[in-house]
Amino acid sequence: MEGLGGAPRFLAYPRAFTVQSGNDAVLSCQITGDPRPSILWEKDKIPIEPSGRFHVEAKGDLYSLLVSCATPQDSGIYICKAKNSVGETYAAATLKVEAGERREEDGCSGSEAPAFLVAPSSRRVCRGEDVVFACRVSGQPCPVLEWEKDGHKLSDLFESSHFVVGQDREDWHFLKLFSARPPDGGVYVCRARSGSREALAAAVLLVEPQAPQDGLPSGSPTDGPELLVERRQRRQRHAAGRHARPETWVPNGTVPGRAPAAKAFAVSAGKHAKFRCYVTGKPKPEIIWQKDGEPLTPGRRHLIYEDREGYFILKVLYCKPQDRGLYVCTASNAAGQTLSAVQLQVKEHRLRFQVQLADVEVAEREDAVLECQVPLETIPTAWYLEDRELQPSHKYVMEERGVVRRLTIRDARTDDDGIYLCQMKDKGRSIAEVSVRGVIVKRLPRKLDVMEGENAVFCVETREAVEGICWSRDGLQLRESPHTVLKSFGRTHLLVLVHVTRQDAGIISFTVGESQTSSQLRVKCVKRDPPSAPVAAEMSVAESNVAVLSWCPAPDAHLRAPSRYLLERREAAGGEWVQCLATDLPGCVRVLGDSVPCEADYCFRVCATNEHGRSSPVEFPGSVRLAPAARLEKGLQDVRVRDGEDARFSLELSAVVRGTWFLDGVRLGEEEEVAGSRCIVLRHRTEHSLLIRGVRLADSGTQVTFVSGDVRDSATLHVQEAPVRILSSNEEAPHTYVAGQRVELWCQLSRVAAPVSWYKDGEEVEADESLVLEQEGPRCRLVLPCARPQDAGEFVCDAGGDSVFYTVTVTEAPVRILSSNEEAPHTYVAGQRVELWCQLSRTAAPVRWYKDGEEVEAGESLVLEQEGPWCRLVLPCARPQDAGEFVCDAGGDSVFYTVTVAAPRVHIAPVPEAQQVCEVLAGLPVLLECQVYPPGAPVRWLKDGESVVPTEVLAICSEGCSQRLHITAATPADSGTYTCDAGDDATSFRVTVSGEP
Repeated sequence: MEGLGGAPRFLAYPRAFTVQSGNDAVLSCQITGDPRPSILWEKDKIPIEPSGRFHVEAKGDLYSLLVSCATPQDSGIYICKAKNSVGETYAAATLKVEAGERREEDGCSGSEAPAFLVAPSSRRVCRGEDVVFACRVSGQPCPVLEWEKDGHKLSDLFESSHFVVGQDREDWHFLKLFSARPPDGGVYVCRARSGSREALAAAVLLVEPQAPQDGLPSGSPTDGPELLVERRQRRQRHAAGRHARPETWVPNGTVPGRAPAAKAFAVSAGKHAKFRCYVTGKPKPEIIWQKDGEPLTPGRRHLIYEDREGYFILKVLYCKPQDRGLYVCTASNAAGQTLSAVQLQVKEHRLRFQVQLADVEVAEREDAVLECQVPLETIPTAWYLEDRELQPSHKYVMEERGVVRRLTIRDARTDDDGIYLCQMKDKGRSIAEVSVRGVIVKRLPRKLDVMEGENAVFCVETREAVEGICWSRDGLQLRESPHTVLKSFGRTHLLVLVHVTRQDAGIISFTVGESQTSSQLRVKCVKRDPPSAPVAAEMSVAESNVAVLSWCPAPDAHLRAPSRYLLERREAAGGEWVQCLATDLPGCVRVLGDSVPCEADYCFRVCATNEHGRSSPVEFPGSVRLAPAARLEKGLQDVRVRDGEDARFSLELSAVVRGTWFLDGVRLGEEEEVAGSRCIVLRHRTEHSLLIRGVRLADSGTQVTFVSGDVRDSATLHVQEAPVRILSSNEEAPHTYVAGQRVELWCQLSRVAAPVSWYKDGEEVEADESLVLEQEGPRCRLVLPCARPQDAGEFVCDAGGDSVFYTVTVTEAPVRILSSNEEAPHTYVAGQRVELWCQLSRTAAPVRWYKDGEEVEAGESLVLEQEGPWCRLVLPCARPQDAGEFVCDAGGDSVFYTVTVAAPRVHIAPVPEAQQVCEVLAGLPVLLECQVYPPGAPVRWLKDGESVVPTEVLAICSEGCSQRLHITAATPADSGTYTCDAGDDATSFRVTVSGEP
């Protein structure tokens, strides 16, 4: 099998293995991957190093671990890990090594592995002859022998009158077939089992439809001892024998009877046509294929065989136009005959060869030449030997000359015998057979695919009986062994590999002299199919509380044998399927009511299982009512509840069954809940409950009874008056108030006029003018008409069995500024009085005054006054630096004042005119004086418009309001106009200084 590429992948997993101590154990698997994976074996998670008794082998994509001389210590879980650069995977298998046992049975003592002292011999007989296979076996305990043909039990293939198995004279055993027919041919295997050990031997039977031409006797004189009771046993079996007429089914068209109406089947030229015929009947029918009334025999292009599914196959390879015709499959046995027919049509390609290939026959070692002509010389062609495309080489010489296409096969040998094709690309084919005459007249098939565990049979015919033949696998000569049968019947030479394993795969070659033919043996992993589903499932419900289930195994149970049958059940109303029974044999089982978990209508189904999986389930028709027997595990108890509450009664049984509830003898419905009903019936597995909603005082004393089969139990309902409950309140509402607000706390009771008590901070309150208690119907109130801060605290309304809590918070009202002279103009002249005031909402409330963001403090120049709700800030004599933003902050409220203080206007008192003119003689002093208001106001003196600078003889002085300019000794230069400039006002003086004094 070619690799699929990518991450490693198991094509066949290692299987669980059980061996006796001392024997070899082989764990094998098939893995593919690209790149080729590396393989690691582990036992119980410990890597295995190939050495000593552990040997690892890789052959293609087959990987094996051999454990030699296994011991019980080798038992465990073996893991095969495969890894490459793309990914990794692993698979596990369990190896069990059993210790050897010493047993004594049937008078045999000691322990000895079974062994064939004389193996059965292969036979070739003519139709109608009796066949005897005899063998001699040793072993302790005494071996038990079983015979099989081609992997099937003899009883599955033959009627009891056709064969007999027996033992004669100590350890001689025999198998005898009466009146052999061609279908009896095959590989017969004898298994000898002794305890857990076994040995096997095989023989081949060929049944010729007529006497063999080479005159060989039917068998060897050493076939075994004379059978003393043969005739009597044969007469008994023939008397009991029965025959069944064959029935035939052909996928391409089925026509029972003796005059088939053929169904048309078309195939393109060069393709294969495959006809399948399914035949039933005992004894097993003989099959004859005919074309246009002439029997068909196996050949290069006609394959006739029986496949693994029991179909008889006719395969026409590489169909030619001359293969058109009527193909008939005839099946016959002692009970009768039936047949089926198909009309084969071969469709040719519209672009055909001008000259077709012709069959060629050459002697071995000669050249074989095939030649044909294509319609156009430009058409490319390819040559094939059956399904293998040929490439130009020394062996195959390919020529193209115009429209001629020629293939020369140099030094033709036996394996060159076969079907050759010349194919135009995407167009028609031309087909011819090449026969190579030599010592070998019937070669091996080019490849043989065999399932693991089956027998591989190779047959070669030579032109005449020859000696010195050799069978080999991959170049190594094969020798006779229990698993390898080598037999020659004159010109017919057989090799049988019994119960092949993947290690048997390889190139099988037959050599005689210089002639050789080879075949590639490919061993495929056994397809581990689960068994088919059982049939004829029936259920009987005639017995009370019992279901009788019966079924039959699937028709192909001999091909995919089940190991056990699983029965499953579920409630008819729905749910999961649950396994309820497992049995090894099909037949009839009784399912009792005590086996189900609860009373219900049940459905059943059955499936077959083996080590490879389980079949699809088959349901038994219908359903059955089953109920387990129940007993009281936990009884009813009296229930005490208060008026208005729900009452619940419950009990527990030992099984899940239905039951009935009664109230004072009145039966309740079985529904879980009835709309508008006070009663709810509940059931959960083994627990049963009755819920009575909203009981009343009048229900007190009600008798509650439960009945289920033989179970009966009762209890009484007791109802007490319900305590007062607080149904609702304004507890959750926010209870934060400002002094002076109204506070109302209320709650609603479950009963009208029920007494309650009110508490504050743990002490019961009393009603007065500041706290009012009211109760009207079910509603109670506590009212504080005008809350005060001292009213804050935790209030509780206690109704006896229930309480509600209120947390009340009362805070003083925030101080507000009711009025102020904020809006009045606050523009002043230095020296004026400034008064800022505001009226508060509360007398003597603390306030803070700020100027330009900083708190002010009282002093001589700033007075703070508070009288009742009035607050004042007074500046008795404003100064320019007193200007700014003043704020009165009362905590929760503020008022802002912007104050502006301007400096006073400077003016000069009028100076008499006489004093404004001063005439003096040089050397005398000059004094100019004026009064400037306010005192200290800055002035400057000018002479003729220019500033006067004091000198030693000129002084400027200021004292209070008086401003003077004094010249101690005047000179004529001092004459001019002097001005006293005060900014906002000015006055001038005229000074004249004349002559010498």
